[in-house]
Amino acid sequence: MLPYARPSIGDDEIAEVEACLRSGWLTTGPRAMRFEEELASYLGARHALGVSSGTAALHLALLAAGVGPGAEVVTTPMTWVSTANVILHTGARPVFVDVEPGTLNLDATRVAAAIGPRTRALLPVHFAGQPCDLDALRDIAAAHGIALIEDAAHALGASYKGRAIGTIGDATMFSFHPAKNLTTGEGGALATDSDEIAVRARRLRFHGIEQNAESRFGGRGAGAYDVLEAGFKYNFTDLQAAIGLRQLARLDAMNARRRALAASYHRQLQAVPRVRTLVTAPYEHVHAWHLMTVQLEVEALTATRDEVVAELRENGIAPGLHFVPLHLQTLYRPMVADPGSLAVATDAYARILSLPLFPDMKDEDVTMVVDALAKILRRRARAGGVAATAADRPAEGGTHA
Repeated sequence: MLPYARPSIGDDEIAEVEACLRSGWLTTGPRAMRFEEELASYLGARHALGVSSGTAALHLALLAAGVGPGAEVVTTPMTWVSTANVILHTGARPVFVDVEPGTLNLDATRVAAAIGPRTRALLPVHFAGQPCDLDALRDIAAAHGIALIEDAAHALGASYKGRAIGTIGDATMFSFHPAKNLTTGEGGALATDSDEIAVRARRLRFHGIEQNAESRFGGRGAGAYDVLEAGFKYNFTDLQAAIGLRQLARLDAMNARRRALAASYHRQLQAVPRVRTLVTAPYEHVHAWHLMTVQLEVEALTATRDEVVAELRENGIAPGLHFVPLHLQTLYRPMVADPGSLAVATDAYARILSLPLFPDMKDEDVTMVVDALAKILRRRARAGGVAATAADRPAEGGTHA
């Protein structure tokens, strides 16, 4: 079975993990500190904090930016559940804004209308690794005096108008789950240029203990510590960093391979009716190509998206589903006063699937996937239906190198 994602683990990662095990230092230690330093340098960010997961990073970012009980956070419904769950964990409430039909990124033209007196942050998600319109979102955040917190779980190695994702918003979350562009097994990071956010996030990630040596040990004797607030057990370990250090050294090469595979998909899908690729945003950016998400023209088919997925699995291909929109989930449904305001996300849900995309894929794997999808869509074409091929649709603009 060809999965939608698979981590690329080489001999260097295995050797570094073995060296870590033999060192006797498995939890947060010198490798974790070195990974943070190298990640911050790679991004060009002032601070990069390793944490136990991307979810933890996003939770810390919101808290450190002052989001708390009674607040609201404007975000997208087209994301994994953790994006909104952590908003609830702060005591705040998510306010969902619809997405662009072509990119599935948060629609910046709709955001301002969703901001109210309780809004404390904007939380966009760089869907599939393509950056959102950050100039527009940053202007809105600045005009209302609220934080811009980026969910960049898909976007490590991406950039927007020459600036690395992770250096633009007030804080940015990255995920190192095994499916992501860089993995540490599980893990994540918070990147920020704000000293204030970094200091509070560091304290909160380890039980709320003050990390300053004078505060921890002054006048209390060896081994004493001082807890300033109720924090969490979100620390990053040397075992995770051992994998991450080797992955970071390979990240640009792995992302280049993702771009080559995505370009091959785009070329080959041009000839396949009843499926369309996501649109390239018109502004300058570098796409991280975490996902190869496509949309089926289901109105021209006798099969649903789920039936197409089932037939792909019968052909040895396991697509992903990114995502079931949050406003359709039982937990969040009562929080949405007007489901019709999220019509684009609702419509996309019936169409989307993510084709296999990971660095160790072979070129012929792309051809195999496209051929299998083309045969299914041809067999499932609605009689007399008219569906455009990718070549018939308007050309996509922008740079997605």
